[in-house]
Amino acid sequence: MNIKVTPLDTMPVYAQEIEIVERKGLGHPDTICDALAEKLSAELCKFYYEKFGFVLHHNVDKNLLVGGSALPKFGGGEVKEPIEIFLSGRAIKEYKGVEIPVDEIAVESAKEWLRENIHAIDPENHVRIHTYIRPGSVDLVDIYMRQLKEGVSLSNDTSFGVGYAPFDDLENVVYHIEKRLNDKELKKIHPEIGEDIKVMGVRVGEKIKVTVACAFVDRFVKDVNDYAQKRENVKKIATEVAKKFTDREVEVEVNTGDDLERGNVYITVTGTSAEAGDDGEVGRGNRVNGLITPYRPMSLEAAAGKNPITHVGKLYNITSNEIARKVVEEIPEIEEAYVYMVSQIGKPVNQPLAVDVKVRSSEPTEAFQPKVEVIVRDCLADMKNTWKKLVSGEVTVY
Repeated sequence: MNIKVTPLDTMPVYAQEIEIVERKGLGHPDTICDALAEKLSAELCKFYYEKFGFVLHHNVDKNLLVGGSALPKFGGGEVKEPIEIFLSGRAIKEYKGVEIPVDEIAVESAKEWLRENIHAIDPENHVRIHTYIRPGSVDLVDIYMRQLKEGVSLSNDTSFGVGYAPFDDLENVVYHIEKRLNDKELKKIHPEIGEDIKVMGVRVGEKIKVTVACAFVDRFVKDVNDYAQKRENVKKIATEVAKKFTDREVEVEVNTGDDLERGNVYITVTGTSAEAGDDGEVGRGNRVNGLITPYRPMSLEAAAGKNPITHVGKLYNITSNEIARKVVEEIPEIEEAYVYMVSQIGKPVNQPLAVDVKVRSSEPTEAFQPKVEVIVRDCLADMKNTWKKLVSGEVTVY
């Protein structure tokens, strides 16, 4: 295994003249697809482990959401046609004579996630769930099952993962605004705030402008004037969050497409545009670190729903971010770290073909090689526990 520590010699993103960061919130159609895929993977992991003592092969990462039809109105509208959700992928449905109720697990896990996370949605009436989950291909299942005999997880793909640390000001602002607006305790106080929240942050020089798209729940909004007041409250909350993470000047705007005079505003029945205005798909939203960052290294991997035992597209993106975080935290002389990892199909998953750790420091790069190698090897050794962290919610991929 090649572990290299190399200099990060490009201009820091936070020092460049312009920076763009985006986060799609919990109720965005793309995030819903990621979340349902990941929830199903977690439930399959639990079922497989409890039944057989290990996690069987699965990749349930091909979800599609087709928006419904709704008629929102102040005081409460209605969903005319339900949201259609298609859960698709590959999973072992029978092992040593034991039938595994994959489709039932898929439907129930999806409804459970929707009930717990989209407070104004009724999964029984607002959503129709379809399952198209089939067994995996013989060659990939064979590679997966081979690990049971060899005792070592084998990479099921030749792929790569990337990560970086730490978040800069703009990244923290965007990330934490969405997390705050979708905090469940805040929803109890402000049920008018739906979960479909997208935050776009743009920094030009020392000024940050944040655009928030927030779906309001119509039955908690009386009229246009009430809407305007509640929209202003969202702006106030977002601004307060932003000021905790930056000393730069911040301007926040909410639902800039509104036309208050005509009453054309962003209200929904369910709190998500999936009810009528938008569709969704796994892999089109946030990267594994929870952000979309075009000025940073990113993988296009759709990590949600992939098995967390051997799928390097998932494991390496999670582990790369973990390595970067630990390098920055444990080596004070390193200001910033980027991590790149690549695998070979069929080879041990904890032995990547190459790991490139790029670091920003005033000290010579060679001085950090021994310490960084220890961190990398520790993180790779701990990858066997990643699936447990995903199942428990300690680690997320969206």
